[in-house]
Amino acid sequence: MRIPDGFMPGRVSRRRFIERLGLTAATGSVAGGLGLPNLAWGAEDNSGPVDCGPPPKAKPQHQTGGESFPPLPLPATPLRRSEKKRPPSPPALVGKMAMGPTKWVTKDGKRTQYRDWMTDPADVMTLLAWTSDKLGINYRAIEADFEHFSFDPRELPALLFAGHNKFELNDDIRSKLARYVKDGGTIVGDACCGWADFAESFRREMERIFPGQPLRKLLPDDPLYASYYKLGKLTYKNGDGSTFTEAACLEGIDFGCRTGVIFSPRDLTCGWDGHEHPRGTRVVIDEARQVGANIVTYMLGTFQLGRFLSSTKVYHEAAAPTRDDFVFAQLIHDGDWDPDPSGVYNLLKFARDNSTLEVKFKREQVSAKDPKAATYPLLYITGHHDFAWSEEEAKALKKYLEAGGLLLADACCGRLAFDAAFRREIAKALPGAKLEKLPAGHPLLHCHYDIKQVDYTPRVREDFGQFTLPELEGASIDGKLAVIYSRFDLGNGWEQFPHAYSYGYKDESALQIGTNVIVFAITH
Repeated sequence: MRIPDGFMPGRVSRRRFIERLGLTAATGSVAGGLGLPNLAWGAEDNSGPVDCGPPPKAKPQHQTGGESFPPLPLPATPLRRSEKKRPPSPPALVGKMAMGPTKWVTKDGKRTQYRDWMTDPADVMTLLAWTSDKLGINYRAIEADFEHFSFDPRELPALLFAGHNKFELNDDIRSKLARYVKDGGTIVGDACCGWADFAESFRREMERIFPGQPLRKLLPDDPLYASYYKLGKLTYKNGDGSTFTEAACLEGIDFGCRTGVIFSPRDLTCGWDGHEHPRGTRVVIDEARQVGANIVTYMLGTFQLGRFLSSTKVYHEAAAPTRDDFVFAQLIHDGDWDPDPSGVYNLLKFARDNSTLEVKFKREQVSAKDPKAATYPLLYITGHHDFAWSEEEAKALKKYLEAGGLLLADACCGRLAFDAAFRREIAKALPGAKLEKLPAGHPLLHCHYDIKQVDYTPRVREDFGQFTLPELEGASIDGKLAVIYSRFDLGNGWEQFPHAYSYGYKDESALQIGTNVIVFAITH
């Protein structure tokens, strides 16, 4: 992948970008077009037809000046002078989905066929041409429809849903889209011109496709806001030309450590296409394209992770004989409590293969208030987002920890929302205890592996400097360690698969720390 020199301040460096993503893309000009009638019916406020932009430029003709055609009838193989070969088309990244019923409108005295998805016929194609120029990564957009699409993300990694009108999918399409995203695909939604009709329909359909996983507003530390450009507040323009600055508007649904559904209720596609209208609310053109560039680089950086997460490892050895009866128990909470589904199993296998322990390949999932939780020597909690323990859960954890239990907490991907939530909730459960950094000589760091130095992911080095010491905190009760907390991610390292946007420990360091925690829990 070619990354241009001369980055502006606020972007990640060329070396960091390559190191983080580890991607390659085909070279060549962005091809493919959505050259269809550019009309849509704006149902909101009965505004009538909406024309959101010109069609893309016509594809260039590749006939050379010295080329001639023989007179009819043609021979079996036309004889032509030599011409330059066209470069291969770059791979398809985004399919713009055909949305809405076919309608007709009279424009300039002519009846024209249109569908709502045609409103910005060149939007994503123009964005990909822009990212090709600015970032040096070359992909193309294609047209897609539900009837002919395979719903295989290996064929087309992302789908764009954009329009003004209300729409509704059937159960078969919903089921296929759910499988598509869980297999590693990404759905991008954009309410063209900020139209509420489309936004309402998109949110409703995502709720039906992924029940119990509502769209949430992305927080400032979500990697989508820093995957290429470092974005803060965005500038929005109203239909009357006035502008205002406000927090970024993206919403998303997470699948493990990947945001697989990305939605903007305020217009991005008109900005990608480079035009404005006296209606609606949109992100201004330059910033819309920066958001689009971040979406593109984020999808590229997480595609293989999505494919990895689509197949979860499950080991169950409840009946296997063991010398040390240790089963890993993970706390369920009201946040995203299981972002690394394979991590715990990989850790247990590593601990068994690299120590004298014979741990069971079994993970129990328990609530803090479940009486069964008190039977385990170690409880583990992780997540990305805010969560809260009920009063009953906080009391149960206090009782567990005071009785000698050990709690390991891990901020998945190093996310700030979980960090703030855990510090708040553990203070509620143990009001007399305080999280403090574990000193280099603490027994936890030397009970099995002699951990003096650790390796961190590129993001940690990029934003926090060249850390080499383990950044672990602990809280004690009567002089005994009861809580171990890592603000940098452990679970991603346990999974032993690249997480491009994680603030955490590299695989070996994460596995050694996790093994020491297990040994410490058993021996202390």
